Amino acid sequence: MNLMIKSLEIEGVFAKPLKQIETNCGTVLQMLRNDSSSFNQFGEIYFSEIHPRMINAWKRHKQQAQNLTVPLGNIRLVIYDDRPTSSSCGKTIEYEIGRPENYKLIHIPPMLWYGFQEISGKVSIIANCPDKPHDPEEGESKPADSNQIPYQWEA
Repeated sequence: MNLMIKSLEIEGVFAKPLKQIETNCGTVLQMLRNDSSSFNQFGEIYFSEIHPRMINAWKRHKQQAQNLTVPLGNIRLVIYDDRPTSSSCGKTIEYEIGRPENYKLIHIPPMLWYGFQEISGKVSIIANCPDKPHDPEEGESKPADSNQIPYQWEA
């Protein structure tokens, strides 16, 4: 049973389809350019693996914006807004991201809870280009089954 309140949008979040350029040797997968409206500034770039059907939730950053894509595999990304001054406070949105059909960039501004679940049945790789370098003091976490977030992950 999914307790999610679906929203067409959450204030500040956007999804942008990304180019996949086929070449004779393979595919070039674009992510983020410094002349894109999606780009604020460079903090770092890193890649995370997530194993089949595993859930990595919940996380939020107080100051750092995330720019996520999935160049290998497929995930379900869920974002929850509990910001009291936001027009979308109390709403949740769900995206499926991955290749080849759902290759896109998802921008997540600070102070939104997010998590993801691997859904392709094989290891997926998440690429993240946040606008600030990692600072363990500015992030917060909750367990995937937190009763403070109205979402139930699929088993």
